Amino acid sequence: MSEEHCYRDLIEIFNRLFLESEQTRLVKGEDEPIYLPASETGNEHQVIFAHGFYASALHEIAHWCVAGKERRMLVDYGYWYEPDGRTEEQQRLFERVEIVPQAIEKCFCLATGFRFRVSVDNLNGSPGNTCTFEKNVNQQAETYLLEGLPYRAQSFFDALADFYNTGFDTGKNAVNISSESCALA
Repeated sequence: MSEEHCYRDLIEIFNRLFLESEQTRLVKGEDEPIYLPASETGNEHQVIFAHGFYASALHEIAHWCVAGKERRMLVDYGYWYEPDGRTEEQQRLFERVEIVPQAIEKCFCLATGFRFRVSVDNLNGSPGNTCTFEKNVNQQAETYLLEGLPYRAQSFFDALADFYNTGFDTGKNAVNISSESCALA
């Protein structure tokens, strides 16, 4: 993490935007990331990211931005999660549900000037060829940059672009964000 990309800034920006309006706090965790609704914490919803990792915070915020109101009442939004070590078939299922959050995360990275890496999150399994997944994430991110993001994601994106002074503004910037690793695939 560079000095200009500090997770504390993300916490401050997120909490300023959403603590009062959505009763949701961004929290640095010690272990695996998790989302806890207020029914589990006693007072407010918590988006908990792993180990103070900047990229983890952006990723978990993206998941929160995707989750609808009912899902935000459930631990980890009520989603299934097949742990590391997935088969190729399980990996393709994982990738299908990760396109949108990772595309939002990629937009957040552009707004902050932080390098984005597609996450296949399957270090002990066989992810197989992930180029289609990466291309789908890039295509969705390009669509968001042209047409705008969902409301909460757009609010966070705008605050990030302002804080980091990157000049990004969805709906106005046609940006080709194709992947280098799959460009020849």
